[in-house]
Amino acid sequence: MAVLLVVVGAMLAAVLLAGAGDRLRLPWPVLLLLLGAAAAFVPGIDPPDIEPDLILPLFLPPLLYATAQRTSWALFRVRWRTIAFLAIGLVVATVAAVAGTVVALTGAGVAAALALGAAVAPPDPVAVEAVAGPLRVPRRLVATLQSEGLFNDAVALVVFQTAVAAVVAGNGLGPLGLGLGFLYGAAVAVALGLAAAWLARRILDRLTDVVASNGLTLVLPFAVYLAADALRASGVIAVVVAALQLRQHSDADASEARLTGSAFWAVVEMLVTGVAFALIGLELRTVVEQADRSLGTILAHAGIVCAVVVGVRVVWMGCALLAVRTGRPTPAERAVPATAGEALVLAWAGMRGLATLALALALPTTLDSGAPFPDRAEFVIIACSVLVVTLVGPGLTLPVLVRVLGLREDADAAGAAERTLAGRARRAALDELAAIDRRTVGVDDEQGEQVLDELRSRFARVGAALAGDDAPRPDDGDGDRDDDYRERLAKLRRRREQWSRLQAVALAAARREVLAARAEPGTDPEVADRVLRRLDVRSLL
Repeated sequence: MAVLLVVVGAMLAAVLLAGAGDRLRLPWPVLLLLLGAAAAFVPGIDPPDIEPDLILPLFLPPLLYATAQRTSWALFRVRWRTIAFLAIGLVVATVAAVAGTVVALTGAGVAAALALGAAVAPPDPVAVEAVAGPLRVPRRLVATLQSEGLFNDAVALVVFQTAVAAVVAGNGLGPLGLGLGFLYGAAVAVALGLAAAWLARRILDRLTDVVASNGLTLVLPFAVYLAADALRASGVIAVVVAALQLRQHSDADASEARLTGSAFWAVVEMLVTGVAFALIGLELRTVVEQADRSLGTILAHAGIVCAVVVGVRVVWMGCALLAVRTGRPTPAERAVPATAGEALVLAWAGMRGLATLALALALPTTLDSGAPFPDRAEFVIIACSVLVVTLVGPGLTLPVLVRVLGLREDADAAGAAERTLAGRARRAALDELAAIDRRTVGVDDEQGEQVLDELRSRFARVGAALAGDDAPRPDDGDGDRDDDYRERLAKLRRRREQWSRLQAVALAAARREVLAARAEPGTDPEVADRVLRRLDVRSLL
């Protein structure tokens, strides 16, 4: 019962702090973490007794799935160099720097130090989305941070698991084993994610109940993650690939499923994020109580490690800026970072989160020999210190930094992108109406031709509406009275039916065009999703 009370309380706090954070212009997950940390030291409030091995499988799959749904394969194809530079290169550099620092400070073994480095290396995509998303920073920066966060956990997990196994068994640690382990885990995970998405799409195509469809998408990330874990592959990559592939092949006619699914996943993401960040705060007291040496010494070591983590990221983003200025990006790829200000924001937004906490708590307590895991309590405190510093500090100061640097998203550019995509959707609808078989849709009469002409006129002006403005509603008739009421009523009904059939055909063509554009390099998935959402709403009116 105590665990249930804590979980429900965390969900309620997430709902309340989401509103408070919006008013205060502060990220609500950071506020929730601070509230959880304060509550942890209140007598009678204890963190939920959750096995460390269950933290990642419980919280990470749905959050990864929700985040991956907002991006696309096209974005990854365009920015694969940046993703590899950050998700692989930066993680490896951070692991090496932290491990070297920890060995020098504590005298710990190399394998144990690498395990700690892997725990603190990967920034969290959920934290990035929750903190940077509402700030209206340029979308290409947020998309870069999201892409980095979706794949860096895979690299960190392979290093962590290999290093921990070496410490527990008392064996050596070789780079060949790390490399082969990552390649195997990534390859199997990609295959599993593709297969899961294919199977899920076949099932969704046969489900007529929208509630059942949403239920399947909720079960899918957990099932994929657990299957990958059973195969000793990367559950992170498997879930991300499944989400991307399923979103890539979305059914253009599934308007109701998309709208309800979007609302459903927004609620799920908010509540799961709330519980996860509250858990991080509540665990801080337990971590402090486990210290087996002077807390002052441990915190001093933690401060040095935090400085190393932040410093490595700053240097790495400086190198990224230098590479951008001396390189030649493809036409579809907008350079990231393009300025020193963007590099600073990317460096400061390297927020750690759930993965760091879960990996730190997953450090085993004993070795195969029965001896305690070396410096476990200190390692957990250091990892949690890195989490708090990189999450709370940027979370509270990033809004000010973005404002000072003037990196707000260009509203005109965003509006222009929406108008361009809305124009494509309008042209697709008009082309479909021009090529329509009148007899097939039942408009092969004089009244049908009038309806078709009026609908063409409406769609010729619908570009602005799809970009965000209100659109005109169909006219049921001019209201002229007729002596024969039944005949007039029949004409009105036929007119409405013809209008509905023609509009459905045109909107279907527009939705297909937007989904095709979403899969193209250079299209912002968020812009495409906004236009598609308006088309879906129109389709259900």
